Amino acid sequence: MTALTTTNRQGFAPATITEAIQFSEMLASSAMVPKAYQGKPQDIMVCVQWGYEIGLAPMQALQNIAVINGKPSVYGDAAMALVQASPVCEDVEEYFEGEGTPNPVAVCVAQRKGRKPVVAKFSVEDAKRAGLWGKQGPWQAYPKRMMQMRARGFALRDAFPDVLKGLITAEEAQDYPDEAKPKQPKDITPRNPLDSIAPPEIPAVISEPAVIEAAFAADQEAETVNALVAEATAADLEIVDIPEVAVPEATDTVAPEQQPENSGEFALLLPGKEEPASVHASLDEWQDAYENMAEKVAMSAKVPARDRMTKLRELKEANEATIKRVDMVKRIRHTANYQKRLKALGAAQ
Repeated sequence: MTALTTTNRQGFAPATITEAIQFSEMLASSAMVPKAYQGKPQDIMVCVQWGYEIGLAPMQALQNIAVINGKPSVYGDAAMALVQASPVCEDVEEYFEGEGTPNPVAVCVAQRKGRKPVVAKFSVEDAKRAGLWGKQGPWQAYPKRMMQMRARGFALRDAFPDVLKGLITAEEAQDYPDEAKPKQPKDITPRNPLDSIAPPEIPAVISEPAVIEAAFAADQEAETVNALVAEATAADLEIVDIPEVAVPEATDTVAPEQQPENSGEFALLLPGKEEPASVHASLDEWQDAYENMAEKVAMSAKVPARDRMTKLRELKEANEATIKRVDMVKRIRHTANYQKRLKALGAAQ
């Protein structure tokens, strides 16, 4: 095994790439290095190189250089040590203004030889604007210290960029958002509030009025359902093999007065209007026109949701006489759609 070269009394300093690799592997297996570097000889080697470039010995680099959000940074105390050890540093002064007031200010004055002093300030108001004041972690436990580190970092970086080689303080870096986490694109797809409500499940075979009530219990008011079921019971209505909302064929068991009329004129009425919106030759055409009109009312984005609910009710009441002439299954469909629209608008308020 190649021996490591000792360059001074303060510790080891690898002189070749082979020594650097061996040195990094040895430290990576040690419990005395920071956890962020344990088991990562590559990271140790990069950290030691960074330390070499800014003037930190290998062990000092491991203790004072941190990789945060993918970027190397140096702790505030190490940055101060590097600057004060530099021959171009005249003085660095730190203090607080306005202590005891609601808005104390941390001040750092960095004086470079032959230059005007650089003054950096960081106040409580600055921390609040940046969303840092009261943030869980060091800002909550040591707010005064964190303000001091922010002012120090700004002043030292402005006055001694050559000494710090562009590194920012770790205290500042840890407050930046993690760029490695991809931001979720904002979904701008238009949404129909009615899409969030599942359509009612209609059983394949419906032979009893009680089954009709159960199928639509989630979409209708109890009083409306009971009334419809009562009508079906009185007529002794039997409905077999109905896919979704298909219309059943008329049978001999249906009373003549309850069979839908498919000829004549059926007017689609609007609340408060004497003239009908349209006139149709059959109930089927009228039903389609009625559903289209109700959908337009429900989706009128410029009208408040509560007003749209009122308009839907008035539209239903204005056409109640024609709705009663529709066969039983389609009448239930209209009622279910009406209740579904009201629920969607109620949730949108």
